[in-house]
Amino acid sequence: MEAKPSTTNLVDKIVVPGDVVLDLSSMTNQTIKLGGGLRQECDSVSVIKAGKLRFSKPNKYWVESSHKRYVPCVEDTVLGIVVDCKADNFFVDIRGPTIAFLPVLAFEGGTRRNIPKFEIGSLLYVRVVKANPGMNPELSCTDASGKAAEFGLLKDGYMFETSSGLSRMLLSSPTCPVLEELGKQLSFEIAVGLNGRVWVNAESPSTVVLVSNAIMNSESLSAVQQKIMVDKLLQRIK
Repeated sequence: MEAKPSTTNLVDKIVVPGDVVLDLSSMTNQTIKLGGGLRQECDSVSVIKAGKLRFSKPNKYWVESSHKRYVPCVEDTVLGIVVDCKADNFFVDIRGPTIAFLPVLAFEGGTRRNIPKFEIGSLLYVRVVKANPGMNPELSCTDASGKAAEFGLLKDGYMFETSSGLSRMLLSSPTCPVLEELGKQLSFEIAVGLNGRVWVNAESPSTVVLVSNAIMNSESLSAVQQKIMVDKLLQRIK
């Protein structure tokens, strides 16, 4: 009899297309959320892109890989740039295969009387709520409970693009070393999108430049190397 895969053994391990990572027939009465890189086929979940299998409580699995190209997934938080405005929707570039749309009512307490006004080029922190193949992704500026939370317009600051792998590292828990070390010495705001966009803001332009450079330099470094790199950058401004 063929041994069924053990999900516990595969989490945080390298997986490749075709690997079966979940046997749903043995997971009755459980709700599983699938992120990027995974596909359900009957009672099994298989890998469709190479990377590391990740799991976050309570029930989400995805394959983490470092790509410049972003494939939207439901519940992803992303940074989008407004490229057009219509009566019912804002059209937003999220670095995906197609332009996403943000309904004008997809805001906390949104009504026809208080539709927000965004200029072309405005940077938004949004959540992906629909991402069906062959269709434009749908976005929202609220969390699952309908609250604005941290979503909305990002003013001032500096936005740069990087890989999806670095974005996930910056959003990981516990806090990744580069952000932890920077936060000990500097005061700044940051928003990270799973689509490989990062926004940094601070009172001093030099702080924005330092934080941005530290983040961009950190992707290929170990935890110890990230701390050393940040220390060297901080010494230059003392």
